[in-house]
Amino acid sequence: MDELAVFAKFMIFIGLSLAGFGLLLWLASKGSGFRIGRLPGDILIQKDGFTFYFPIVTMILLSIVLTLVLWFIAWLRRG
Repeated sequence: MDELAVFAKFMIFIGLSLAGFGLLLWLASKGSGFRIGRLPGDILIQKDGFTFYFPIVTMILLSIVLTLVLWFIAWLRRG
């Protein structure tokens, strides 16, 4: 495959990724219950003068998404 076709696939992927990320941000801003950074399973401990927040589920979700994105980029480069 020539370089122009690979570049075209990459640009399509970038566009779809940005649209998907924009959709997620839009849903999060509408108060639809889907809030990145405040997902069920994230640890939040609040006591007098102390707050501990560990977004474990958010980190796992972002790790899965980034793994899929990088896998797709590698797949495009092979093809």
